[in-house]
Amino acid sequence: MNIQLLNKNISDIKADILVEFLTPDALKEHTQAKLLNQAGFKAEQDSICFLHGKGLLFCGTDSKKSDDVRSATVAMVKALKSSNYESAAFSVLKNSSLAAMVEGVVLGGYEFNEYKSEPKEITLKDISLASNELEYDELKTTFDEALIVANATCYTRDIVNKAPQELNPETFAILAKKLANTNSLECNILAENELKNENMNAMLAVGRASIHESQLIHLAYKPANPKKVISLVGKGLTYDSGGLSLKPAANMVTMKMDKAGACAVLGIIKAVSELKLDVEVHAFIGAVENMVGGNAYKPDDVLVSRSGTTIEVRNTDAEGRLVLADVLTYAQENVKADGIFDFATLTGACMVALGQYTTGMMGHSHKLKHDFSKAGSASGELIGSLPFNRHLKKLLKSEIADISNVASKPFGGAITAGMFLDKFIKDENKNKWMHFDIAGSAYTEAAWDCNIYGGTGAGVRLMSEYLKNI
Repeated sequence: MNIQLLNKNISDIKADILVEFLTPDALKEHTQAKLLNQAGFKAEQDSICFLHGKGLLFCGTDSKKSDDVRSATVAMVKALKSSNYESAAFSVLKNSSLAAMVEGVVLGGYEFNEYKSEPKEITLKDISLASNELEYDELKTTFDEALIVANATCYTRDIVNKAPQELNPETFAILAKKLANTNSLECNILAENELKNENMNAMLAVGRASIHESQLIHLAYKPANPKKVISLVGKGLTYDSGGLSLKPAANMVTMKMDKAGACAVLGIIKAVSELKLDVEVHAFIGAVENMVGGNAYKPDDVLVSRSGTTIEVRNTDAEGRLVLADVLTYAQENVKADGIFDFATLTGACMVALGQYTTGMMGHSHKLKHDFSKAGSASGELIGSLPFNRHLKKLLKSEIADISNVASKPFGGAITAGMFLDKFIKDENKNKWMHFDIAGSAYTEAAWDCNIYGGTGAGVRLMSEYLKNI
């Protein structure tokens, strides 16, 4: 599906159908109000009404705010995809909601059909946005940026949705190299021999029972005169069986999504390089597969992490934090960054705390939390802050090692997981670091907002918005 921004009046665009967004107040004064009323259309949020004889489609929206417009645009795209119209056109409501319109079209119209032998054919090919009454050059910049970020989000979704027999740590590294070549990024891959030399023992333990070698991926985007240097760290569990602390069968389904943090990091650096931001970005990914075998790591093992911190393993299904412990240490030792942000599908507890739609944010810096909350509102990603506290920290105490990989009590599981990672953040970096738990927001089995079944691309729009504002 193609989307374009045209410096034309909507009446001058040749399209099979014209789309109009209506608020309940605007409906009352509309020239087609009588017909729409007869059709039972009340302009409620996300409601649609076709007037086929007039070549018109009306879509209800509570307001012209971005969140409402994005959701209405998704409803519009789904309705058009179910029709036999080949092209549609609609007017840009205002500059501030243009990005939401683009996201509604691209993200709401997204499909993953790679494994369908006979995917449903979609007639809709072209969508045009008319904008002659607004400042076109300013709109064009907004449109181009929104399209880059939306496409990077779809790129992330594609990787999350790939089946585990196709995407393992080694093929993940190949995919990262391909992105590096396409987008002129620096690329360095550490395979298992190099990981042993780097003392990445916690990460290696998690992947020990897999037939696929664990990989540490480091991509870098380096503009000429960067304003800031940012390190992104992604949890890349290409599949998580739970290890010897085996997940129940039902919980193992969808565990291909445990790589979503790493996929988000790839999508973010893709967007940044195409936006040509003057921010240096490093993407670090720990690509590992947590499987079961005679050489699998075990509950009661004590691992010596790269930092030298010893970790008592009490549950092999708390594996992502072990991978991140080593990758965070590696990232801090190899790049002096102004910001260190990790993305991980870390805990089901985060969904209990915030619901499945919201990313959990944890860290020490109130300023970073404030900045990311603003970026979340502007990007349309839901984000909620979870507070660290010294009493929960006590639950990670180990009697035989420096720290346990799971808390001694089940309460506040998302926070104790974040506090485990905090153990591996150097003191001078505490206020530069933020942890994002995307366990709920990264994957969905029911459509919501601009997300359909599968990977959502959580984190890409959020971080792109934050980095654009540096």
